Amino acid sequence: MTQHSALSTQHSIVICAAQVPFVRGGAEELVAGLRQALAARGYAVEVVALPFKWYPPQAVLTHALAWRLLDLTEANGRPIDLVIATKYPSYLVKHPNKMTWLVHQFRQAYDLYGTPYGDLTDAPEHRRVREAVIHMDTMALGESRRRFTISANVGERLARYNGLSSTTLYPPPRLDGRYRSGEFGDYVFTIGRLETIKRVDLLIQAMCAVPSGIRCVIAGAGPDRSRLEALAGELGVADRVTFLGYVDDAAVVDLYAGCLAAYYAPYDEDYGYVTVEAFKSGKPVVTARDAGGVLEFVRDGETGRVVDPEPACIAEAIGQLAVRRRQAQEMGAAGAALVRDITWDRTLEVLLAP
Repeated sequence: MTQHSALSTQHSIVICAAQVPFVRGGAEELVAGLRQALAARGYAVEVVALPFKWYPPQAVLTHALAWRLLDLTEANGRPIDLVIATKYPSYLVKHPNKMTWLVHQFRQAYDLYGTPYGDLTDAPEHRRVREAVIHMDTMALGESRRRFTISANVGERLARYNGLSSTTLYPPPRLDGRYRSGEFGDYVFTIGRLETIKRVDLLIQAMCAVPSGIRCVIAGAGPDRSRLEALAGELGVADRVTFLGYVDDAAVVDLYAGCLAAYYAPYDEDYGYVTVEAFKSGKPVVTARDAGGVLEFVRDGETGRVVDPEPACIAEAIGQLAVRRRQAQEMGAAGAALVRDITWDRTLEVLLAP
């Protein structure tokens, strides 16, 4: 194959994925969606996934080496025509026709370094790991014949830290085509893996000042759930905070359809499916000024509310949406128009263009 040549359905494609066992998130959703979309269009496609462990810090280098040692040029005598890498360290794989659709790098070595959300410290061994990761990334991502990022935020990090250019290509949410808009109900909805960096605690704290008729519904699981449940109890808002845990697809669609608004205010998010899912459901999003990729969609006063990452500010934003239902509807409609073209047809047209 020549560089950037168009692929026919006779060509074989391998999607490379790094998988933390028993953990599923946005990256896994992208890989599954991409595989399904390619297969539905007749491509021979397979996912190659290796387990990933980020602790102790030296483990991230071992896992990078595992990818570097793989031979994905052929399978059972049949050439593999294209590999699509996704997140660290899958793009360390070697292949003459490697493309990267970058979900994110090992953020501990980049934008999370030196923050409360990062595990790497200024210890000499940690600095060496960080330097090695940045060096490997620059080399391996530089090998990619085409580089896409799932958001402009991820692309900006790639340019800032590694000096590499990329094209932004937003992935569609998993249930695209099923979302619908319903009544603007009495609850704010959020969904995702419950981790500190997602800052669901700000929403729970905000419930102390949100009008009494409004509650919040939280779907998803994760290591932060027990702390969040305890926090709701300590603040006396447990009766207004519902933890659903895992919910099935039909329930997700219904919960988006019936909410007043979605809350999604993680710290410097890569992309954020919640934002696109909410907009495809015709609902506004409440987020924070430092939420990263979310801000590529949420425009304050137009498609949602963008406020300081403080419970009082979040409470005020939710309260305003509760009393200005017409404005909430207009914001949701504007959001729906903004993400209308984020579909697999459009995504694959760009991804596989000659």
